[in-house]
Amino acid sequence: MTDSLLIRHDDDGVCTLTLNRPNAYNALSLELMQELITALSSIKDDLSIRVVLIQGSGKGFCAGHDLKQMLGEGTEAYYQETFETCSAMMQEIQSLPVPVIAKVHGVATAAGCQLVATCDLAVSSSKSRFATPGVNIGLFCSTPMVAITRSVAPKHAMELLLTGDLINAERAESIGLINWQVDENELDSFANNLACKIASKSRKTLSIGKQAFYQQLNKPISEAYSQCSSIMTENMLIDDAQEGIDAFIAKRPPSWKHQ
Repeated sequence: MTDSLLIRHDDDGVCTLTLNRPNAYNALSLELMQELITALSSIKDDLSIRVVLIQGSGKGFCAGHDLKQMLGEGTEAYYQETFETCSAMMQEIQSLPVPVIAKVHGVATAAGCQLVATCDLAVSSSKSRFATPGVNIGLFCSTPMVAITRSVAPKHAMELLLTGDLINAERAESIGLINWQVDENELDSFANNLACKIASKSRKTLSIGKQAFYQQLNKPISEAYSQCSSIMTENMLIDDAQEGIDAFIAKRPPSWKHQ
């Protein structure tokens, strides 16, 4: 493992970003968040990347903000910069034109839980634990709340936010915080197979679909249908849709141009 705060590895359309602060449970220092933003931004126009996998090094996925660093700085301006940078990072994930998968082992707490909720998909070890424990130390998890309330039902979100209790992977799956929980020794293969499956699709189609999903999510149903009808019309006209339909009819594998 290198000394870099963030390790990037690209392989056949899959970009794996590893949070690399194992001695601090990959706590989101300001510098780590800035590196994540830079890495995600560089992927936007990289047509070789069709899916991003975010994971943590060491014993856990991510323990949230680096509270030692924040207390050490101790200024309002620094706190503001930290939370604004975190918010920018989460929005960068959602606006990325390719799907982002959280691969979780160990704990994902506070802003680490927010990161899981922000990713488009999430798979965890059956031994993983999740929490938004800020209320226990007098700091309500308000920014994690933004992502969590958009992933789970309101009462489930309030349960996490008001109690600060750890929940296990089975509970996290049942409330929709994660998609799958698998045996610890199957986590790597499951996440990699999932990433490769998505990476086999047309990047252009993935981009259109992800953007449309978040755009229509909170619209009234009539507006959502109107918007998505226009998007599907535009989608039908791209090269990859024409190729995909032709390949389906001809019973052959598609050859994507990613445009």
